[in-house]
Amino acid sequence: MVTRMLGDAFLGGLLVTGAGTLCAVWAARKAAGPLRRLLRAMAGAVASYRDGDFSMSLVVDRRDELGELLQAHNELGRALREQRAHLAQRELLLDTVTQNSPVALVLVDAHQRVVYANIAARHLLNNGQTLLGRDFATLLARAPDPFRVAADAERDTLFSVEMDGTEEMFYFSRRSLLQQGRAHRLYLIKRLTRELSRQEVAIWKKLIRVLSHELNNSLGPIASLAQSGAELVRRGEDVDLGTVFKAIHERADHLHQFLSGYATFAKLPVPRPEYVLWGDLLEELARNQRCRVVAPLPTTPGWFDRAQLEQALINLLRNAHEAGGPADEVEIEVRQSAAEQRIEIRDRGPGMSESVLAQALLPFYSTKRSGTGLGLALAREITEAHGGRLRIANREHRGLSVTLVLPPVPRSNS
Repeated sequence: MVTRMLGDAFLGGLLVTGAGTLCAVWAARKAAGPLRRLLRAMAGAVASYRDGDFSMSLVVDRRDELGELLQAHNELGRALREQRAHLAQRELLLDTVTQNSPVALVLVDAHQRVVYANIAARHLLNNGQTLLGRDFATLLARAPDPFRVAADAERDTLFSVEMDGTEEMFYFSRRSLLQQGRAHRLYLIKRLTRELSRQEVAIWKKLIRVLSHELNNSLGPIASLAQSGAELVRRGEDVDLGTVFKAIHERADHLHQFLSGYATFAKLPVPRPEYVLWGDLLEELARNQRCRVVAPLPTTPGWFDRAQLEQALINLLRNAHEAGGPADEVEIEVRQSAAEQRIEIRDRGPGMSESVLAQALLPFYSTKRSGTGLGLALAREITEAHGGRLRIANREHRGLSVTLVLPPVPRSNS
Protein backbone atom coordinates (compact mmCIF):
# COMPACT_ATOMS: atom_id res chain seq x y z
CA MET A 1 0.00 0.00 0.00
CA VAL A 2 2.78 2.35 0.93
CA THR A 3 4.64 1.45 -2.20
CA ARG A 4 1.65 2.27 -4.35
CA MET A 5 1.19 5.63 -2.67
CA LEU A 6 4.84 6.48 -3.24
CA GLY A 7 4.52 5.55 -6.94
CA ASP A 8 1.50 7.73 -7.40
CA ALA A 9 3.28 10.63 -5.73
CA PHE A 10 6.34 10.21 -7.93
CA LEU A 11 4.22 10.07 -11.05
CA GLY A 12 2.35 13.17 -9.99
CA GLY A 13 5.61 14.99 -9.43
CA LEU A 14 6.79 14.06 -12.88
CA LEU A 15 3.59 15.33 -14.41
CA VAL A 16 3.89 18.63 -12.56
CA THR A 17 7.53 19.01 -13.58
CA GLY A 18 6.75 18.22 -17.22
CA ALA A 19 3.89 20.68 -17.28
CA GLY A 20 6.13 23.36 -15.82
CA THR A 21 8.80 22.67 -18.41
CA LEU A 22 6.30 22.86 -21.24
CA CYS A 23 5.00 26.14 -19.93
CA ALA A 24 8.53 27.51 -19.70
CA VAL A 25 9.32 26.41 -23.28
CA TRP A 26 6.07 27.92 -24.55
CA ALA A 27 6.78 31.19 -22.75
CA ALA A 28 10.35 31.28 -24.11
CA ARG A 29 9.20 30.68 -27.67
CA LYS A 30 6.54 33.35 -27.32
CA ALA A 31 9.11 35.81 -25.95
CA ALA A 32 11.62 34.96 -28.74
CA GLY A 33 9.07 35.57 -31.53
CA PRO A 34 9.59 39.35 -31.75
CA LEU A 35 13.35 38.85 -31.64
CA ARG A 36 13.20 36.43 -34.55
CA ARG A 37 11.02 38.82 -36.54
CA LEU A 38 13.45 41.64 -35.75
CA LEU A 39 16.44 39.59 -36.92
CA ARG A 40 14.60 38.61 -40.11
CA ALA A 41 13.79 42.28 -40.78
CA MET A 42 17.43 43.29 -40.26
CA ALA A 43 18.61 40.46 -42.54
CA GLY A 44 16.20 41.68 -45.23
CA ALA A 45 17.47 45.25 -44.87
CA VAL A 46 21.11 44.13 -45.17
CA ALA A 47 20.20 42.14 -48.30
CA SER A 48 18.60 45.31 -49.74
CA TYR A 49 21.79 47.26 -49.01
CA ARG A 50 23.78 44.57 -50.78
CA ASP A 51 21.55 44.99 -53.84
CA GLY A 52 21.96 48.76 -53.79
CA ASP A 53 18.57 49.61 -52.26
CA PHE A 54 19.08 51.91 -49.27
CA SER A 55 15.44 52.98 -48.91
CA MET A 56 14.47 50.47 -46.18
CA SER A 57 14.10 51.66 -42.58
CA LEU A 58 13.08 49.62 -39.52
CA VAL A 59 10.45 50.65 -36.96
CA VAL A 60 12.04 51.38 -33.58
CA ASP A 61 9.63 50.64 -30.67
CA ARG A 62 12.14 49.45 -28.08
CA ARG A 63 14.24 51.28 -25.51
CA ASP A 64 16.77 48.55 -24.84
CA GLU A 65 20.02 47.52 -26.54
CA LEU A 66 18.07 46.10 -29.50
CA GLY A 67 16.37 49.47 -29.95
CA GLU A 68 19.79 51.14 -30.08
CA LEU A 69 20.87 48.59 -32.71
CA LEU A 70 17.79 49.36 -34.81
CA GLN A 71 18.45 53.09 -34.50
CA ALA A 72 22.09 52.65 -35.61
CA HIS A 73 20.90 50.52 -38.55
CA ASN A 74 18.51 53.26 -39.69
CA GLU A 75 21.23 55.93 -39.39
CA LEU A 76 23.51 53.78 -41.56
CA GLY A 77 20.81 53.58 -44.22
CA ARG A 78 20.27 57.34 -44.12
CA ALA A 79 24.03 57.97 -44.50
CA LEU A 80 24.21 55.57 -47.45
CA ARG A 81 21.25 57.29 -49.12
CA GLU A 82 22.91 60.70 -48.77
CA GLN A 83 26.21 59.41 -50.14
CA ARG A 84 24.43 57.85 -53.11
CA ALA A 85 22.66 61.15 -53.84
CA HIS A 86 25.98 63.03 -53.71
CA LEU A 87 27.63 60.44 -55.98
CA ALA A 88 24.77 60.72 -58.46
CA GLN A 89 25.19 64.51 -58.55
CA ARG A 90 28.93 64.21 -59.06
CA GLU A 91 28.48 61.59 -61.79
CA LEU A 92 25.99 63.87 -63.54
CA LEU A 93 28.46 66.77 -63.35
CA LEU A 94 31.32 64.59 -64.59
CA ASP A 95 29.23 63.24 -67.47
CA THR A 96 28.19 66.78 -68.46
CA VAL A 97 31.82 67.91 -68.48
CA THR A 98 33.14 64.91 -70.40
CA GLN A 99 30.28 64.90 -72.90
CA ASN A 100 30.97 68.53 -73.80
CA SER A 101 34.76 68.24 -73.75
CA PRO A 102 36.51 69.04 -77.06
CA VAL A 103 38.76 66.04 -76.43
CA ALA A 104 37.32 62.84 -77.90
CA LEU A 105 36.99 60.24 -75.11
CA VAL A 106 36.37 56.55 -75.78
CA LEU A 107 36.27 53.91 -73.02
CA VAL A 108 36.49 50.27 -74.12
CA ASP A 109 36.34 47.02 -72.17
CA ALA A 110 38.71 44.05 -72.34
CA HIS A 111 36.95 42.86 -75.52
CA GLN A 112 37.48 46.25 -77.24
CA ARG A 113 33.76 47.06 -77.07
CA VAL A 114 32.92 50.72 -76.52
CA VAL A 115 31.22 51.26 -73.16
CA TYR A 116 31.40 55.07 -73.13
CA ALA A 117 32.01 57.79 -75.72
CA ASN A 118 31.43 61.53 -75.57
CA ILE A 119 30.00 63.82 -78.25
CA ALA A 120 33.40 64.71 -79.74
CA ALA A 121 34.25 61.01 -80.15
CA ARG A 122 30.94 60.25 -81.84
CA HIS A 123 31.45 63.07 -84.37
CA LEU A 124 35.08 62.15 -85.00
CA LEU A 125 34.65 58.39 -85.41
CA ASN A 126 31.01 57.76 -86.37
CA ASN A 127 29.43 60.90 -87.90
CA GLY A 128 27.71 61.79 -84.65
CA GLN A 129 26.06 58.38 -84.20
CA THR A 130 26.30 56.36 -81.01
CA LEU A 131 29.40 54.26 -80.36
CA LEU A 132 28.10 52.15 -77.48
CA GLY A 133 28.64 48.45 -78.04
CA ARG A 134 30.65 49.04 -81.24
CA ASP A 135 33.97 47.32 -81.85
CA PHE A 136 36.70 49.94 -81.45
CA ALA A 137 39.08 48.25 -83.91
CA THR A 138 36.34 48.35 -86.57
CA LEU A 139 35.78 52.05 -85.94
CA LEU A 140 39.50 52.75 -86.33
CA ALA A 141 39.64 50.69 -89.52
CA ARG A 142 37.10 53.09 -91.04
CA ALA A 143 39.09 56.15 -89.87
CA PRO A 144 42.20 57.49 -91.66
CA ASP A 145 45.24 55.23 -91.32
CA PRO A 146 47.14 57.45 -88.84
CA PHE A 147 44.42 56.85 -86.22
CA ARG A 148 44.90 53.09 -86.41
CA VAL A 149 48.69 53.42 -86.38
CA ALA A 150 48.50 55.68 -83.32
CA ALA A 151 46.25 53.21 -81.49
CA ASP A 152 48.64 50.34 -82.25
CA ALA A 153 51.70 52.33 -81.14
CA GLU A 154 50.96 51.79 -77.41
CA ARG A 155 52.35 55.24 -76.61
CA ASP A 156 51.25 58.85 -76.81
CA THR A 157 51.53 60.07 -80.39
CA LEU A 158 51.30 63.30 -82.35
CA PHE A 159 50.27 63.01 -86.01
CA SER A 160 48.58 64.89 -88.84
CA VAL A 161 45.67 63.83 -91.06
CA GLU A 162 44.16 65.44 -94.14
CA MET A 163 40.44 65.89 -93.50
CA ASP A 164 37.98 67.82 -95.65
CA GLY A 165 40.80 69.26 -97.72
CA THR A 166 42.76 70.67 -94.75
CA GLU A 167 45.50 69.25 -92.59
CA GLU A 168 44.42 68.45 -89.05
CA MET A 169 46.85 67.77 -86.21
CA PHE A 170 45.90 65.26 -83.49
CA TYR A 171 47.33 64.13 -80.16
CA PHE A 172 46.50 60.48 -79.35
CA SER A 173 46.95 58.94 -75.90
CA ARG A 174 45.58 56.04 -73.92
CA ARG A 175 45.31 55.07 -70.25
CA SER A 176 44.53 51.73 -68.59
CA LEU A 177 42.12 51.68 -65.66
CA LEU A 178 39.81 49.46 -63.62
CA GLN A 179 36.05 49.94 -63.62
CA GLN A 180 34.03 47.77 -61.25
CA GLY A 181 37.07 45.55 -60.89
CA ARG A 182 37.43 44.96 -64.64
CA ALA A 183 40.19 46.14 -66.95
CA HIS A 184 39.28 48.98 -69.32
CA ARG A 185 41.21 51.31 -71.58
CA LEU A 186 40.49 55.00 -72.08
CA TYR A 187 41.49 56.57 -75.42
CA LEU A 188 41.88 60.36 -75.69
CA ILE A 189 42.08 62.04 -79.10
CA LYS A 190 42.73 65.78 -78.98
CA ARG A 191 42.41 67.96 -82.08
CA LEU A 192 45.25 70.48 -81.96
CA THR A 193 44.72 72.44 -85.18
CA ARG A 194 43.05 75.50 -83.64
CA GLU A 195 45.39 75.48 -80.68
CA LEU A 196 48.37 75.23 -83.02
CA SER A 197 47.02 78.11 -85.11
CA ARG A 198 46.94 80.30 -82.02
CA GLN A 199 50.40 79.12 -81.09
CA GLU A 200 51.68 79.84 -84.59
CA VAL A 201 50.54 83.46 -84.29
CA ALA A 202 52.38 83.73 -80.98
CA ILE A 203 55.46 82.06 -82.51
CA TRP A 204 55.48 84.45 -85.47
CA LYS A 205 55.31 87.39 -83.07
CA LYS A 206 58.21 85.91 -81.16
CA LEU A 207 60.10 85.43 -84.43
CA ILE A 208 59.63 89.08 -85.34
CA ARG A 209 60.97 90.10 -81.94
CA VAL A 210 63.96 87.75 -82.29
CA LEU A 211 64.74 88.97 -85.81
CA SER A 212 64.41 92.62 -84.79
CA HIS A 213 66.68 92.04 -81.80
CA GLU A 214 69.32 90.19 -83.84
CA LEU A 215 69.23 92.70 -86.69
CA ASN A 216 69.63 95.60 -84.29
CA ASN A 217 72.48 93.83 -82.52
CA SER A 218 74.33 93.42 -85.81
CA LEU A 219 73.33 96.51 -87.79
CA GLY A 220 74.00 98.88 -84.88
CA PRO A 221 77.69 97.91 -84.53
CA ILE A 222 78.11 97.79 -88.33
CA ALA A 223 76.77 101.34 -88.68
CA SER A 224 78.99 102.50 -85.83
CA LEU A 225 82.07 100.82 -87.29
CA ALA A 226 81.36 102.26 -90.75
CA GLN A 227 81.09 105.72 -89.23
CA SER A 228 84.37 105.19 -87.40
CA GLY A 229 86.05 104.03 -90.62
CA ALA A 230 84.80 107.09 -92.48
CA GLU A 231 86.16 109.33 -89.74
CA LEU A 232 89.56 107.58 -89.95
CA VAL A 233 89.65 108.10 -93.72
CA ARG A 234 88.76 111.77 -93.27
CA ARG A 235 91.66 112.16 -90.89
CA GLY A 236 93.98 110.19 -93.11
CA GLU A 237 94.51 107.59 -90.36
CA ASP A 238 94.07 104.49 -92.51
CA VAL A 239 96.29 102.27 -90.38
CA ASP A 240 93.38 100.91 -88.32
CA LEU A 241 91.00 100.47 -91.24
CA GLY A 242 91.84 96.75 -91.50
CA THR A 243 90.59 96.19 -87.93
CA VAL A 244 87.41 98.14 -88.67
CA PHE A 245 86.70 96.19 -91.86
CA LYS A 246 87.40 92.88 -90.10
CA ALA A 247 84.88 93.70 -87.37
CA ILE A 248 82.29 94.72 -89.97
CA HIS A 249 82.91 91.45 -91.84
CA GLU A 250 82.48 89.38 -88.66
CA ARG A 251 79.21 91.05 -87.75
CA ALA A 252 77.89 90.73 -91.31
CA ASP A 253 78.91 87.07 -91.46
CA HIS A 254 77.17 86.38 -88.14
CA LEU A 255 74.01 88.03 -89.44
CA HIS A 256 74.23 86.01 -92.67
CA GLN A 257 74.56 82.73 -90.75
CA PHE A 258 71.67 83.68 -88.49
CA LEU A 259 69.33 84.48 -91.39
CA SER A 260 70.38 81.55 -93.59
CA GLY A 261 68.74 79.03 -91.27
CA TYR A 262 65.42 80.83 -91.49
CA ALA A 263 65.79 81.30 -95.23
CA THR A 264 66.38 77.57 -95.69
CA PHE A 265 63.12 76.82 -93.90
CA ALA A 266 61.15 79.48 -95.80
CA LYS A 267 62.53 78.61 -99.26
CA LEU A 268 62.58 74.82 -99.21
CA PRO A 269 62.80 73.71 -102.88
CA VAL A 270 60.54 71.07 -104.40
CA PRO A 271 62.01 67.59 -103.69
CA ARG A 272 63.72 65.79 -106.53
CA PRO A 273 63.41 62.09 -105.64
CA GLU A 274 66.03 59.62 -106.76
CA TYR A 275 67.02 56.05 -105.91
CA VAL A 276 69.28 55.96 -102.87
CA LEU A 277 70.98 52.95 -101.28
CA TRP A 278 70.13 52.93 -97.59
CA GLY A 279 73.62 51.75 -96.65
CA ASP A 280 75.25 54.71 -98.41
CA LEU A 281 72.88 57.20 -96.79
CA LEU A 282 73.36 55.89 -93.24
CA GLU A 283 77.11 55.66 -93.67
CA GLU A 284 77.14 59.35 -94.59
CA LEU A 285 74.89 60.16 -91.63
CA ALA A 286 77.19 58.32 -89.23
CA ARG A 287 80.07 60.56 -90.31
CA ASN A 288 78.06 63.63 -89.28
CA GLN A 289 76.16 62.35 -86.21
CA ARG A 290 76.93 59.33 -84.07
CA CYS A 291 74.13 56.73 -84.16
CA ARG A 292 73.53 53.01 -83.94
CA VAL A 293 71.93 51.50 -87.05
CA VAL A 294 69.34 48.81 -86.35
CA ALA A 295 69.90 45.89 -88.68
CA PRO A 296 68.94 44.69 -91.15
CA LEU A 297 68.64 47.51 -93.66
CA PRO A 298 66.28 47.18 -96.65
CA THR A 299 67.97 45.74 -99.72
CA THR A 300 65.74 47.73 -102.08
CA PRO A 301 66.91 51.34 -102.66
CA GLY A 302 64.83 54.13 -101.22
CA TRP A 303 63.10 56.85 -103.25
CA PHE A 304 63.50 60.45 -102.03
CA ASP A 305 65.49 63.67 -102.37
CA ARG A 306 68.75 62.59 -100.79
CA ALA A 307 70.07 66.03 -99.88
CA GLN A 308 66.82 67.13 -98.22
CA LEU A 309 66.21 63.89 -96.33
CA GLU A 310 69.82 63.76 -95.16
CA GLN A 311 69.50 67.29 -93.76
CA ALA A 312 66.27 66.33 -91.97
CA LEU A 313 67.87 63.24 -90.43
CA ILE A 314 70.97 65.18 -89.34
CA ASN A 315 68.73 67.64 -87.53
CA LEU A 316 66.81 64.82 -85.84
CA LEU A 317 69.98 62.99 -84.80
CA ARG A 318 71.40 66.23 -83.41
CA ASN A 319 68.21 66.73 -81.39
CA ALA A 320 68.45 63.14 -80.13
CA HIS A 321 71.98 63.72 -78.85
CA GLU A 322 71.02 67.05 -77.30
CA ALA A 323 68.14 65.35 -75.44
CA GLY A 324 70.61 64.31 -72.74
CA GLY A 325 70.38 60.52 -72.92
CA PRO A 326 73.33 58.13 -73.45
CA ALA A 327 75.00 58.80 -76.79
CA ASP A 328 75.23 55.08 -77.62
CA GLU A 329 71.44 54.77 -77.14
CA VAL A 330 70.69 57.00 -80.14
CA GLU A 331 69.58 54.66 -82.90
CA ILE A 332 68.05 54.77 -86.35
CA GLU A 333 65.90 52.07 -87.92
CA VAL A 334 64.72 51.84 -91.53
CA ARG A 335 61.82 49.68 -92.66
CA GLN A 336 60.49 49.46 -96.18
CA SER A 337 57.37 47.79 -97.53
CA ALA A 338 55.09 47.96 -100.52
CA ALA A 339 53.01 50.56 -98.64
CA GLU A 340 55.62 52.94 -97.23
CA GLN A 341 59.20 53.85 -96.35
CA ARG A 342 59.64 54.33 -92.60
CA ILE A 343 62.63 55.88 -90.81
CA GLU A 344 62.61 56.03 -87.01
CA ILE A 345 65.12 57.82 -84.79
CA ARG A 346 65.05 56.95 -81.09
CA ASP A 347 66.82 58.22 -77.99
CA ARG A 348 66.75 57.59 -74.25
CA GLY A 349 66.49 61.19 -73.11
CA PRO A 350 63.73 62.50 -70.83
CA GLY A 351 61.11 62.59 -73.60
CA MET A 352 58.61 65.45 -73.88
CA SER A 353 55.80 66.64 -71.67
CA GLU A 354 52.32 66.80 -73.16
CA SER A 355 52.50 70.58 -73.62
CA VAL A 356 55.91 70.45 -75.33
CA LEU A 357 54.85 67.51 -77.49
CA ALA A 358 51.84 69.49 -78.69
CA GLN A 359 54.04 72.39 -79.85
CA ALA A 360 57.21 70.58 -80.90
CA LEU A 361 56.49 70.82 -84.64
CA LEU A 362 55.81 74.55 -84.62
CA PRO A 363 58.40 76.60 -86.52
CA PHE A 364 60.79 78.49 -84.20
CA TYR A 365 59.48 76.76 -81.06
CA SER A 366 62.30 75.56 -78.83
CA THR A 367 62.79 74.74 -75.16
CA LYS A 368 66.54 75.32 -75.50
CA ARG A 369 67.87 78.76 -74.69
CA SER A 370 70.09 78.85 -77.79
CA GLY A 371 67.82 76.78 -80.03
CA THR A 372 66.29 78.11 -83.23
CA GLY A 373 63.29 75.78 -83.17
CA LEU A 374 63.86 74.77 -86.79
CA GLY A 375 65.12 71.18 -86.51
CA LEU A 376 61.81 69.37 -86.10
CA ALA A 377 59.86 71.91 -88.14
CA LEU A 378 62.27 71.56 -91.07
CA ALA A 379 62.12 67.75 -90.85
CA ARG A 380 58.35 67.95 -90.92
CA GLU A 381 58.36 70.30 -93.94
CA ILE A 382 60.74 68.01 -95.84
CA THR A 383 58.70 64.90 -94.99
CA GLU A 384 55.39 66.47 -96.00
CA ALA A 385 56.94 67.90 -99.19
CA HIS A 386 57.67 64.27 -100.12
CA GLY A 387 54.01 63.41 -99.51
CA GLY A 388 54.74 61.75 -96.17
CA ARG A 389 54.10 62.51 -92.53
CA LEU A 390 56.10 62.88 -89.34
CA ARG A 391 55.12 61.53 -85.92
CA ILE A 392 56.58 62.19 -82.48
CA ALA A 393 55.92 59.91 -79.52
CA ASN A 394 57.32 59.30 -76.07
CA ARG A 395 58.87 55.86 -75.68
CA GLU A 396 58.11 53.44 -72.89
CA HIS A 397 60.64 53.57 -70.07
CA ARG A 398 61.89 57.06 -71.06
CA GLY A 399 62.97 58.50 -74.40
CA LEU A 400 61.56 59.95 -77.61
CA SER A 401 60.79 58.45 -80.99
CA VAL A 402 60.56 60.51 -84.20
CA THR A 403 59.23 58.63 -87.23
CA LEU A 404 59.31 59.79 -90.85
CA VAL A 405 56.84 57.91 -93.04
CA LEU A 406 57.41 58.42 -96.78
CA PRO A 407 55.40 57.14 -99.75
CA PRO A 408 56.51 53.78 -101.15
CA VAL A 409 59.07 53.34 -103.86
CA PRO A 410 57.32 53.54 -107.26
CA ARG A 411 56.49 50.00 -108.31
CA SER A 412 57.20 50.53 -112.00
CA ASN A 413 60.82 51.46 -111.32
CA SER A 414 61.63 49.55 -108.15
